[in-house]
Order: sequence, then C-alpha cells, then structure tokens
Amino acid sequence: MALIVMKFGGTSMAGIERIRGVAARVRREVEAGNQVAVVVSAMAGETDRLVGFCREASPLADPAEYDVVVATGEQVTSGLLAIVLQSMGLATRSWLGWQLPIDTSDAHGKARIQDMETKALLESLQGGTVAVIPGFQGLSPAGRVTTLGRGGSDTSAVAVAAALKADRCDIYTDVEGVFTTDPRIVPRARKLAKITYEEMLELASVGAKVLQTRSVELAMKEKVRIQVLSSFSDEPGTLVVDEDEVVEQELIAGVAYDRNEAKVTIVAVPDKPGVVADIFGPLADANINVDMIVQNIASTNKTTDVTFTVPRTELSQARSVLESNAERIGYERLVTDDSVVKVSVVGVGMKSHAGVAVTMFRALADRGINVLAITTSEIKVSVLISEEYLELAVRVLHTAYGLDAAA
Repeated sequence: MALIVMKFGGTSMAGIERIRGVAARVRREVEAGNQVAVVVSAMAGETDRLVGFCREASPLADPAEYDVVVATGEQVTSGLLAIVLQSMGLATRSWLGWQLPIDTSDAHGKARIQDMETKALLESLQGGTVAVIPGFQGLSPAGRVTTLGRGGSDTSAVAVAAALKADRCDIYTDVEGVFTTDPRIVPRARKLAKITYEEMLELASVGAKVLQTRSVELAMKEKVRIQVLSSFSDEPGTLVVDEDEVVEQELIAGVAYDRNEAKVTIVAVPDKPGVVADIFGPLADANINVDMIVQNIASTNKTTDVTFTVPRTELSQARSVLESNAERIGYERLVTDDSVVKVSVVGVGMKSHAGVAVTMFRALADRGINVLAITTSEIKVSVLISEEYLELAVRVLHTAYGLDAAA
C-alpha cells in the first residue's frame, strides 16, 4: 500500500464533468489499495474572476479580506469533488486549510507554508477515507485565511506530500509531462521519463510553465518525488527526482524561454565605487527583480554603461524608480527595450562537459541571431535576444543539442 498525493489544476476541475473524470482517477488509485489525499485548484478562470471582484470593490482592498475572497475557489472544488467521490461509494471528506491547519506566514496574497498538522488527517487516511484539500490556502498566526500566491496549489500539494511522508506526489496538468521544449514551437520535442530537481527548478525559473518554482524548491528540499502527468491521457508522465535516480544523464535536459523580459541600459554611469549599489538598491527596495546584468568596460571619460533585465510587467515601475534616482546615480540617459526574450538551455550534464556555451553561441551566430546579454549557472546558460528570433532560436538550439525526437 502506498500513500499518494494527487493534485489537479484548474483545467482538470473546470466543471462537473471534468470533476467526475478526476474522481474516476482517484477511485482507480483507491481500488489499487492506496491511501489517497487530493489537492485541488479552483476551476479554470475562477481565481481571476474573484480577483476582479476584489478590484472592482476597491483598488486598495484589505489584503486579509482579499484572501478570504480568492480562497473560495478552491473551497468550492474541494467540496464538489468530495460530493462526487461520495456518490461513487468512496468514503471522502474535505479538509480546508484552517481545519488541518496549514500554518503559514502572515504575508497575505503571498504567504509561505511554515508547518502543517497531520495527526487527524493521517488517522482519517488510515481509516480508508479519501482526503480532499483545497490548494493555495492556509492559516496565518492571527487565525486569518491566507493565500500562497498564483500557482500556489502546486506548493500546497508538495507540502502535504512532505508532511504526510507520501510515497509520491502526482501533479495532473493539461500536458503529458515535461518536454525538452515547448511542443508548440518544436513538434519533435521529446517527453522526458525523468528529470532532476535541479533541472526542473532551473527550467521553471527561466520560463517553463509546467511546475511552479516554489513547489520544486520545496520538493528538492524535502525529497518529495513528483510525477507530472495529464488529466486527459493515460500516458506515463515525467518523474522529478533526485539526481541519483537518473541513471543516464543527458547533457541538456531542455530548452526554455521567457517572454516576460525587458532590457534596461543606463548610459554613461560614473565609473566609481558604490554606483552599482545606487542603481540596484532602489530597485530592490521597490521589490523589482533584476535578472541579467552586463557592465561595459569603462571609457576614457571614466564612465561605463550598465545593462540589465527586469520583468516586462515591471518595466514602467523600474524606469520610474531609476528616473527618481537620476541625480544620485548620475547617468546620462536611460534606454529601455521590451521587445526581447530570454532563451535558456538547462542540463546537469553541464557539470562534467565543456563546450556547452560555445555550442549555443555558435548555433545562434550561424543563424544571424545576436546575443544581447548572458547569464550562467552550474547547469544553465541563458541568453537575451530580440523577440523576433524566439521561435527560430528555440528550434535551432533544440537541434544543436540533439534533443529532436526521431522522425
């Protein structure tokens, strides 16, 4: 007998017929002799609808009351799934975030899970009752409902699996697993049987939308085995596991991209100690994430240019912050470009193989694609390029690293 946590996203829960399909999958696991806890998202589009109500009620809504409203989407689907499972003859009950409880920080709208009480839940599971738990929500130290931020249901599922010491956390989505790149751009992209936590974390952080970054971080920390698979297919999915479980290490696991990038260049910054802190300090104070950073060699007039990227959605705010600190920084002018994208190659094989970056740069150069900025980690190389070359770059790199499926 195994203890399985099953998580279903918004598209899987979008209406009663799809909820019945979810219930059939849950029943299959129960009939196989497993103990099952299910974590659910709100119906597709429901959270956006609830957020819209809050904004319509007041642009400056109390964050605690905002969480009360937006947490209800998952409450509805957890109750509906429990009802359907009961109609199938399965002993089932729902557990809201405050009933377990799932203890979080008090940062409403972006709370972090701190602890989880599992005694009653485990007793219920061991008695043969299926548990249905709404994702995305928890309880603050003050006893108020909190939410974990968009995509937080993945994190809820991994946290539940870790707390229960589950054998596996199955995350059902609208794709069949983790692919070497976006199949909509590269039809010959391959589904991976296994991928390491490190690779999945890097892919998630550079644009892959399969799993939320926080959920992968937590799974890696707690050693929770994740399986990504489709709610609409019986095909085997992709296991996200420790590096020791991957017998044959691929050089590159995948190619990812992120459209939410904007380039900022600060021209003629004084080349003196402290000026970089004067640039990035105010941006940090405004909670604006800076990604790629390039500083040119100082010119003869003792100035330099500093280029970096910020999320495209935060470009206007970043520009405003920099302009309000112009006198302190002392730059000549500010140039921005929101028609750029980040393309990344990720693979644990980079740790033991040289020449990965050269392959990337040569493949792009051969197709006339100019690299605007570069960042690297132990298992990742990312480049910033013009948005018009996105699909070409992804296809070229996918082929260059031998990731194309056989014709």
